[in-house]
Amino acid sequence: MTQPGYPVTPAPEPKKRPVWMVGGITVVTFVALLYIIEVFDQLGGGRLDRHGIRPLEADGLSGIIFAPLLHANWGHLIANTGPALVLGFLMTLAGLSRFVFATAIIWIVGGFGTWLIGEMGSTCGANTIIIGASGLIFGWLAFLIVFGWFTRKVWEIVVGIVVLFVYGGVLLGALPAVGCTGISWQGHLCGAIAGVLAAYLLAGPERKARELRRSGSAPPSLTP
Repeated sequence: MTQPGYPVTPAPEPKKRPVWMVGGITVVTFVALLYIIEVFDQLGGGRLDRHGIRPLEADGLSGIIFAPLLHANWGHLIANTGPALVLGFLMTLAGLSRFVFATAIIWIVGGFGTWLIGEMGSTCGANTIIIGASGLIFGWLAFLIVFGWFTRKVWEIVVGIVVLFVYGGVLLGALPAVGCTGISWQGHLCGAIAGVLAAYLLAGPERKARELRRSGSAPPSLTP
């Protein structure tokens, strides 16, 4: 019971962390997880790598979940670290929920596509196992390049142009390669396609808002 003359004041709400800080912590934590997994993989003699994507094998479907977390060696992981940190962080600036949903779409759709076509044009022989976060990275890259064109937001278009300028050459890794290169262009291609799909789906609110504005400004005789 409150006493007369002593009004109750609500407790101050805790300050929310800035979006860039939350995004940075999220992406750094994810990359740190990749390093922890690689430590265990190295200690186990690389046995975790067997759980990657094995194209067109029923047992290889589980690799869709595990493949982005696994790497062949430290060099493979280090090569993916820089792009994962930069592109992953830029992804979070579109909103943490969008980052999570986009990553899930790229992870699952891109992984399933890789499972379907992972041996297309390859001369590496049977029992191909595809691992690495590069498919996810290609998905993030493609998402960032096209997302602004779907939302029509200036700053997101600018981010897409900058990302295309800096990392656009990397997209050549999504083109079919001849012979056994040891690099899954199929995973890169499927990740990039999934990234475009994620950008289109997650830009839905902005696309619908544009359609409503168009219909609202159209002459009455032209409205359905």
